[in-house]
Amino acid sequence: MSDFNQQVIAEFRANHGRVGGRFEGAPLLLLHSTGAKSGQERVNPMMYLRDGERYVVFASRAGADTHPDWYRNLKAHPEVRIEVGDEELAVRAVEVTGEERDRLYAQQTALYPRFGDYQDQTSRVIPVVALLPTD
Repeated sequence: MSDFNQQVIAEFRANHGRVGGRFEGAPLLLLHSTGAKSGQERVNPMMYLRDGERYVVFASRAGADTHPDWYRNLKAHPEVRIEVGDEELAVRAVEVTGEERDRLYAQQTALYPRFGDYQDQTSRVIPVVALLPTD
């Protein structure tokens, strides 16, 4: 895991889910997934959009032409955990497609315009994943 991610995770946990820097004021969660190939636990900080009971995340990888590893991990092992603030929740990852995907991505872009830039930078359609609480 990168030093940057480790620093964000430590700050998140020390400050009840709040961090500074480029994520200051943004809704952030920690995704605990199982490596698709390795089977090892991975933890990734990421922004989310709340949609009812769902936590929606975006596999943007900052506009790269390949999906992030965590997205492949969710496809292989959709039963995961997230940390939001001081809470830890069991969730199931479900990819959102079609008009619903477009609506959620547009909503995220309206709140955080760089997500629009990410989509413009790549030829792939950035996946949108809903994390549904299972508790």
